[in-house]
Amino acid sequence: MHPLIDKQLVRDRFRRTLFSYGRHAVVQKAMARELAEIICQQEPGRSFERVLEVGSGSGALMAELLARCSVNTYYANDLVAESRASLQGVLDRLPVGEFHFLAGDIENLELLPSSLDLVVSNATLQWLNDLDGFFRKVSLHLKPGGTLAFTTFGPSNMREIASVEGVGLSYHSLGELELLAGRYFEINVSREETLRMEFSSPEAMLHHIRSTGVNGLLRRSWTKSRYLHFIKEYRRLFSTDNGVYLTYHPLYCCMKKRIS
Repeated sequence: MHPLIDKQLVRDRFRRTLFSYGRHAVVQKAMARELAEIICQQEPGRSFERVLEVGSGSGALMAELLARCSVNTYYANDLVAESRASLQGVLDRLPVGEFHFLAGDIENLELLPSSLDLVVSNATLQWLNDLDGFFRKVSLHLKPGGTLAFTTFGPSNMREIASVEGVGLSYHSLGELELLAGRYFEINVSREETLRMEFSSPEAMLHHIRSTGVNGLLRRSWTKSRYLHFIKEYRRLFSTDNGVYLTYHPLYCCMKKRIS
């Protein structure tokens, strides 16, 4: 049983880092590029009438997708309402026929667009509490044969921080995602990779984490003693010749809603 995620806390953390996210979220930006390429490989026509993005954030996936594909109507959803301003910069360079922003928690939004050709999401689904409910909802709003394509993170993601802090997200494995989504979709692409980022120090690693908002699960404040303990333990356990490392575990999935 996965513990429930405090969405208000997640919203607050990502709101604070909205304008630094794009500079520091190098792994998430690379995932957006890869996901856009996967979508193009699966959809050679590269043309969509109605697209919904879940967790649009600072617009990394939107930019990658619109640089490669033609979209008539683009719906963007994000937990942070202020992300709408970030998306405008993408739309100024890569316009669409129509654009609509849907602020709020995708798990609680009742009025979603129907007859969608494509639903996309980059590095967001790990923040949802009910993935089965999400896959079911998406399947109801996609056209038969419509595409769901997303990235998220697997159980090894940021395992170093979890081992020192004793807390972290309960990530789903790729196999678990396949089982959940397989109830509603035919899975065409399903793969994972493990990346190791290096930083000059534990302090630099923490700056990276704070600048991307991905510490949104941790409500406890840092005391000086706790901070110094973390720095000492992280350096002791996860040192390299050049500093310290942090693991990312991206998962990539692309699937089609069943015709019948």
